[in-house]
Amino acid sequence: MPPDSTVLVEVDPDAAIATITLNRPEALNALTVPMKVDLLAAFRQVERDATVRAVILTGAGRAFCAGQDLRERLEPDAAPLGVEVRERYNPIIRAMRGLSKPIVGGINGVAAGAGASLAMACDLRIASETATFSLAFGRVGLVPDSGATWFLPRLIGQARAAELAFVGDPISAEEALRIGLVSRVVPADDLLTDARTIADRIAAGAPLANALTKTALERAATIDLETALEGEAKLQGIAGASADHAEGLAAFREKRSPRFSGE
Repeated sequence: MPPDSTVLVEVDPDAAIATITLNRPEALNALTVPMKVDLLAAFRQVERDATVRAVILTGAGRAFCAGQDLRERLEPDAAPLGVEVRERYNPIIRAMRGLSKPIVGGINGVAAGAGASLAMACDLRIASETATFSLAFGRVGLVPDSGATWFLPRLIGQARAAELAFVGDPISAEEALRIGLVSRVVPADDLLTDARTIADRIAAGAPLANALTKTALERAATIDLETALEGEAKLQGIAGASADHAEGLAAFREKRSPRFSGE
């Protein structure tokens, strides 16, 4: 995508990492229709790219994403909100959760409204010490969307999710760490370096095993233990028959680092 795009995609084929950057810093990366189109295209691009094994999602400037650009909602031709959610937001969340490559959210600043939902849709999140999270929907008479009501109780529990959804007060990065919304908080200057370190470790793993692990974690949110156990057995059967598993065993036997091919 061109450098002036609302979403930037940078692929490092040597490291097998793609970095997707929300790129409207002057508007705190608030989401417009063109930006949502670009973001969906970005996730589809990295899904197709066989050189990519891990993805970083972050924002340009001092915000991760401030959510929907409300100025766009004031335009006379703005789509009804139900249509906008179904046709623009939901496909992005589905693309993120369906992506076979794990997504590391580098939350560099404010993540509000649908921006918080984008953060929650990542497989793991690390936050800058300056980051904040807010479900500010109620302040404009709206309901949390883009998966927020599904992700949040599963990430932090029903009681804390209800407080964030109904009260809407922003929480700091440290509070997000305490309640389990993020896995670590780092100095602002170290965020992308640390996100890259995590992505590097993911990309060094077996791509098929990572994709199957993401599938198992996704299913676990809505199934009972017995179903999860059987599902793990089926996925392990697939992984166990892969060339990557054979390579992992060979590397263990030969006391060397594995060279996974994704097969």
